[in-house]
Amino acid sequence: MNDIPFLPDPYSVFHIFYKDAQTAEPSDPDAACLATVDQDGLPNARVVLVRKIDPKGFCFFTNYNSAKGQELTASGKAALNFHWKSLKRQVRIRGTVEKLSTSESDEYYHSRPIGNRLGAWASLQSTPLADKNDLVMRFKEFEQKFGDSPPRPDHWGGFRLSPISIEFWQEGEARLHQRLKYHLKDTVWVAEKLYP
Repeated sequence: MNDIPFLPDPYSVFHIFYKDAQTAEPSDPDAACLATVDQDGLPNARVVLVRKIDPKGFCFFTNYNSAKGQELTASGKAALNFHWKSLKRQVRIRGTVEKLSTSESDEYYHSRPIGNRLGAWASLQSTPLADKNDLVMRFKEFEQKFGDSPPRPDHWGGFRLSPISIEFWQEGEARLHQRLKYHLKDTVWVAEKLYP
């Protein structure tokens, strides 16, 4: 495998990695582990689908009232880790987080399958569920209420993680892995190679 390209900005490198992942990964090349911290500073991690990557950052969507949503809103910071096992690569991203605009959240919400849109209404994400039938009944209630045109709930939308650092890792023989880390200094990306 070729060396990690040493390019002026990390987004250019990321798009090379991501294009390779779209070809090589059997499913969900946009899946990444999202790490947050709760009010006690205890970490939480879960896999999310990063649905939009633009010059401002990495975007994903969730219930704002969920544990994830509350932790992101409270701290304003998070980390993402993409791991593409078949390519023996990963990307670590750390940065600040803010909610997407209403129009960005609306656009993605309305692109989703109808069941997913209704599910955003039905699920009281991260709260206790006594019986699965309660969730099924809530889904049916919103299906009856909205039909095939549910509006986006106010409690559901996107976040953008704006990176302050992006690190690329590629496996090498005899543990001679490659690591290339970019960090934002003022408005300029500075890159350095790291020991594995």
